[in-house]
Amino acid sequence: MSPSPELEARVSALEVRMEGVAADAAAACHLAAARDRDLADLGVKVDANRKAINALGVQTAARFDVMEHKVDTGFAEVRGRLDQAAAAFEHIGGMLATLIDRDEK
Repeated sequence: MSPSPELEARVSALEVRMEGVAADAAAACHLAAARDRDLADLGVKVDANRKAINALGVQTAARFDVMEHKVDTGFAEVRGRLDQAAAAFEHIGGMLATLIDRDEK
């Protein structure tokens, strides 16, 4: 018994469709591989950005430490000068009190 022409036509149509499906599957594999490469590249870029941000954080912290030291040193100098001025005013006040006491006698 020979296959019917209708069956042969259907098988031929299925074979054509299978070739298309196989081509689509191959294209999907290529796209998936490209996507994987893109994701790997993105991961590398994210890691590089994270390292750069962390380095900036360390650099900024170091700069703030230097600035804080300068401010603390400056305040200590100002405090010392204010203490000297207060001592000078106290000495002047004592001298004035001595002069006033002399004038009253």
